[in-house]
Amino acid sequence: MNIDEVTLNFTPTSLLLLDIVLAFIMFGIAMGVSYRDFAVVLRSPRAMAVAIAAQFLLLPALTFLLTLALQVQASIALGLILVACCPPGNISQVLTHQARGNVALSVSMTAVGNALAIVLLPLNFALWGGLHPTGSEILRSVQLDPVEMLLKILLIIAIPFALGLLIGNRWPKPVARVQPWVRGISLVALLAFIVIALAGNWQFFIAFIGVILLAVFLHEAIALSLGWGLARVSGLASPERRAMAFEVGIRNAGLGLGLTFAFFDGLGGMAIVAGWWGIWDIVAGLILATLWARHSRRRAARASGSDAGGGTAPSSAPAESS
Repeated sequence: MNIDEVTLNFTPTSLLLLDIVLAFIMFGIAMGVSYRDFAVVLRSPRAMAVAIAAQFLLLPALTFLLTLALQVQASIALGLILVACCPPGNISQVLTHQARGNVALSVSMTAVGNALAIVLLPLNFALWGGLHPTGSEILRSVQLDPVEMLLKILLIIAIPFALGLLIGNRWPKPVARVQPWVRGISLVALLAFIVIALAGNWQFFIAFIGVILLAVFLHEAIALSLGWGLARVSGLASPERRAMAFEVGIRNAGLGLGLTFAFFDGLGGMAIVAGWWGIWDIVAGLILATLWARHSRRRAARASGSDAGGGTAPSSAPAESS
């Protein structure tokens, strides 16, 4: 069985529902964004520059190299590249909060990242997909038009994001009460769609489970490590490093799945990679956030015990390193 020749079939109604869910997710994200969040570009230019470079320059490039190293089939390679080009996922702030990271910075990075992805996603995907030795053949066969993809992204990302931003800032108090429900419902709806998609095409998933699990596992590990590592090299503190790790590591794989159905007719490797990525990045993110939170609690307990013993930590004590 050649996964490059497999297509996952869904009815037009199902695909329309997926587009609505994706738009709803973006609407929910934007409802929690304040106009002031964009000012972080001026207040924290170093952090924002690192985040943008990691997400839109380094991650797609490293993903391209990963597909060459693993020698995966063309559709799997394109699926990994597409996910890498997608903007941050909608649970990055939840994971950052769980890990005791800088939530305000996370929100700002998500806002800026999604705004930039409107233009950079189709350009990045066309660039790296076009350079891939086997994936480029698929791109030529479907005659991918970056302008057409841009229009699709405008409908799924830009318009819902603009509406959510406008409504959230116009009526902040009532929106603050409903926004967690909007984000929660949209996330559950997306996960349900992904699970149904994988379950309905289980024979294809099982046939290629080994290479897909390995590729997605390594891809996620690279993305999380890239965010954290660049933040550390840049001299950012631990809360900022944790926020950066999730902003780079948690991608909007649901958007990648929607684009796969819209432009590639549900091509097997691309659809299964995007679907499994949407599940695994939540699992991996929760594991990492829990470990970081536990580490912070232990450090706080040790510091509290030291204070109770009659001493205080010296001012030169090193900052939390994870």
